[in-house]
Amino acid sequence: MNAKGKTSIKESKPKMSASALSRLAGVSAVLAGLCFIIIGLFHQLNIPSSVATAAWINVHIAATALGFFGLFGMAGLYARQVETSGWLGLIGFLLFSLWMTIVTGFSFVEAFFLPQLATVSPAFVENILGMFSSVPGTIDLGVLPTLWNLSGVLIILGPLLFGIATFRARVLSRWAGGLLAFAAVLVPLGGMVPAEYQPEFIMIPLGLAIAWMGYALVSERRETSVESVVANSAQPVLGKTA
Repeated sequence: MNAKGKTSIKESKPKMSASALSRLAGVSAVLAGLCFIIIGLFHQLNIPSSVATAAWINVHIAATALGFFGLFGMAGLYARQVETSGWLGLIGFLLFSLWMTIVTGFSFVEAFFLPQLATVSPAFVENILGMFSSVPGTIDLGVLPTLWNLSGVLIILGPLLFGIATFRARVLSRWAGGLLAFAAVLVPLGGMVPAEYQPEFIMIPLGLAIAWMGYALVSERRETSVESVVANSAQPVLGKTA
C-alpha cells in the first residue's frame, strides 16, 4: 500500500492450469510406461543369488518409480475421458491404480530391504521369492501372499477394462487402448512362457500401451494450446481488416 493508503499491491501467485496438469499427467504416464519396459528388459530371475545384484536393485527402484508416475499418469488419463469412459473406465482405473499401489510397496521392499536381508536372513528372502514364484514356503508371511495374489488379478482386470473403455471412449488413441487390453490378455498367458522371458512378455506390451496413451494426452494438449495461440493472434488482424 502507498503512503496515502489508496492503492495496494497484490503479489501474483503462480497458478497451475488444468492443461498444464494434464500435460504433466501425460508425461508421468510416458515415464511409467518406460519403467514398465525397463522392468521387462532387465528383471532378474526370482532366485536368492539375484537379490544382491545391482540389476535387481535398479529394476526394483524403477518399479517403485513406476507406482508414483503411474498413479498420477493414470489419474490424468482417466480424467481426460471421464465423461465418455463410463463405469468401465472408472472400475478399470481403480483396479489398475490399486495394482500400482500394491506393487509399489513390494518393489520398495525388494529394492531397499531384501538385498540387506539376503545374508542376514536368507530363509526369509527365499520365502519371499517363493511367494513371487508360487512356491510354498516354510515361514508365515501373514497377509503378503494374499496381497500378491490379489495383484495378479488386478494387473489383468485393471488394464483390460481401462483399455476397452479407452477404445470405446474415442478420446485418446483408440489403438493405445486396444494395445492395453491386449497386453492384459497376455498376462495370464505369461505362465506358459519360460521364467526368464516372462518379464518381457508381460511388462513390455503394458509399458508401450501406457506410454502411448501418455503421449496421446501430451500431444493432444499441445495441439490445443497451439490452436488457441493462433486463434488469439488472428483476432487483432481480423479486427483491423473489418
